[in-house]
Amino acid sequence: MGYRYGVPRAKQLEKAKAPYHHGNLRQALLDAALAAIREDGVAELSLRDVARRAGVSHAAPAHHFGDKAGLLTAIATVGFDRFAQAQRDARERGGADPTARFSWTGWAYVMFADQNREYFEIMFRPELLNGDDAGYRAAADAAHQVLLETMRPALGALTEDQLLMQSTTAWALAHGLARLWLDGNLSSFAGLTDIDQAARATFGLPPKS
Repeated sequence: MGYRYGVPRAKQLEKAKAPYHHGNLRQALLDAALAAIREDGVAELSLRDVARRAGVSHAAPAHHFGDKAGLLTAIATVGFDRFAQAQRDARERGGADPTARFSWTGWAYVMFADQNREYFEIMFRPELLNGDDAGYRAAADAAHQVLLETMRPALGALTEDQLLMQSTTAWALAHGLARLWLDGNLSSFAGLTDIDQAARATFGLPPKS
């Protein structure tokens, strides 16, 4: 009659073919990975632990991301999207002044690192990522474009080579300050305990009121 254990056979086949549901499983896995990174650092991250935290089969992360590099690449892609938006939002604080807009963008770089460490620790680690992933490349390039398009009006007429060098210098300044803060060196060696104030001073912005 096409029935088994009181369930229509057609329904059984339909159920067997249906995808596994966990709400948004991909996002649940990303959230679990971010929690693991916050607690234990990226070096200790494993797909099995991510699956355990998400409450799914240990095969689920590999199904969605392939391997650990794929998972970290997905996290870095989201990180760069958020990073670029944070810089865009911050530069608006400079109003119509190109120099102020550029300074606020530098400030936003450092503050993003402080407030989103689990992303920042991965975004600039090419050895951990699939560098040829199209989504990752697009997100990283978009974030770089925010820097370039903010620098051009602030620094005046520059050749492309000059703009590249100036943008690299600015990047090194912001990234170096962020890295020193995250590694605890600003507090240990310079006695700086307020990264917001330190970033403002570095980029010539007014102190917090």
